[in-house]
Amino acid sequence: MAVGASHTTVPREPGDPSGQPDRGGGGRWRPPSPVTACALLLALLPLALLAAAAWLGRQVRPSADEWCFLPVVRDQGIGGLVGKFYVTDNGRVGNGLLVGLYARFPVAGHQWYAALSALLVLAVLWALVVLLLRRARQSPPRGLPLLVAATATAVFLLATPNTYKTLYWPAGSVSHTVAPVLACSAALPALAARTRRARAAALAVVAVAGVFTGTLSEETSVVALVLLGGLLLLGRRLVTDRAWPFLRTWALTGAAGVAVGTAVLVTSPGSRHRRERFGAGTASVLSPDSLLASARGFARIAETVLTTWQYGGVVAAGLLLGLLVRPARTGTAVLRPCRPLPLACAGLLAVLVSGYLCTVITYPVFGPRVVTAARTWNDYLLLYVLVLAGLGALTGRALRRRAARPWTVVAGATAAALCAASAVALAPPLHRLGQDMRVRAGQWDRQDASLRAAAARGAEVAPYTPTPVAGMLEPFRDDGRRPWPARCVAEYYRLDAVTRSTRVP
Repeated sequence: MAVGASHTTVPREPGDPSGQPDRGGGGRWRPPSPVTACALLLALLPLALLAAAAWLGRQVRPSADEWCFLPVVRDQGIGGLVGKFYVTDNGRVGNGLLVGLYARFPVAGHQWYAALSALLVLAVLWALVVLLLRRARQSPPRGLPLLVAATATAVFLLATPNTYKTLYWPAGSVSHTVAPVLACSAALPALAARTRRARAAALAVVAVAGVFTGTLSEETSVVALVLLGGLLLLGRRLVTDRAWPFLRTWALTGAAGVAVGTAVLVTSPGSRHRRERFGAGTASVLSPDSLLASARGFARIAETVLTTWQYGGVVAAGLLLGLLVRPARTGTAVLRPCRPLPLACAGLLAVLVSGYLCTVITYPVFGPRVVTAARTWNDYLLLYVLVLAGLGALTGRALRRRAARPWTVVAGATAAALCAASAVALAPPLHRLGQDMRVRAGQWDRQDASLRAAAARGAEVAPYTPTPVAGMLEPFRDDGRRPWPARCVAEYYRLDAVTRSTRVP
């Protein structure tokens, strides 16, 4: 994307009602304004980071649970995997469907997953920012919503303690990274709806999305119910009287959908089997010891997140947005003029409540490891990132109204520098992870060829060497004491068994 040059076409934001880009006299394209040019230049940093992360996805190879998913999809199709999830594994039929979609293309599905999921997150957040601004009747400089969305996406996917399990491990990402993004996307039709037919379609979408979310991820369902409950409690203060009936109906419909989906999951044979396997019954989840241990675990998680300074880049992007937006000349506002402090407190409370409840329901399964199972944090970390952007925007709005111009200029320059620094700081860990992934991909490919050759020769047993990356589970870990998922590896290569080896072919 060329920026700052003459004859440059500036892309429209998603849903921008303006027609063609501005034209100068004589039919020539007008160059972007300095603010737009700076916003686009800043956005290039997180966008380049996301492009590099997507490119590294070609080094991803199956591991952990995926060894067990691939043979089922190959032999029984996606429906077979959905049935296995419902009857045996965990009851997450929505999860089984998404896993089956990428497992249908074994190695290629894993390689393309990171690029497609990162693009999905960016598109949803970009559209969300644009539509919220439009509903608040605010007009930002072009490029600024993209900067906010790109920064939020990069931080959400790459600032986590284990980027591999957040972005590159499809089985974990489907449950805890993509799930909250899909739930968030259900709000887009409601924000865009202007006619009665569009509002009816938005209600249908949120109902279906609620049911699907309930069968996809228990943690995302908890976050969705907390947010929908908050909208029902505070919605009258957020939207105009004319918009409140629709918002109330929309929130109730979404909550009902989530409840139905959750009921399907919880009553499934697979969910009952999983609870029995981990001793995660209702009594265990709500016992005083479990609740207290969950509180301690969530406090340690919060400490880790709050000391990850790269999240400040999202606040900075939001601050730039608050400083630079102006009231739009057209359109009807649906959101009420906000009181910043109550709104900020409500957002932070939603993060704390949903984060703690997610920790409560995961603690019986993970135990103390809930503090290190960073992928399970993502269900509420997306909300955290959005709240940070909102806090930045409210701060920028307050500065614009009350501070002298020199101070707003300094604040804007500082925010721009923090945005850039946040993106740059995420690059070295990604580079190191990419190197580890390349090594693992080479080892995996050599071993894959060796095992396929052994199966072609008619061998029934073949050696397997663990090739772990980023803490992923492999057969024969812990010096061979834990064989899982060796049986699944054997099924994948159509062998009777694989034995432990210490040398990669």
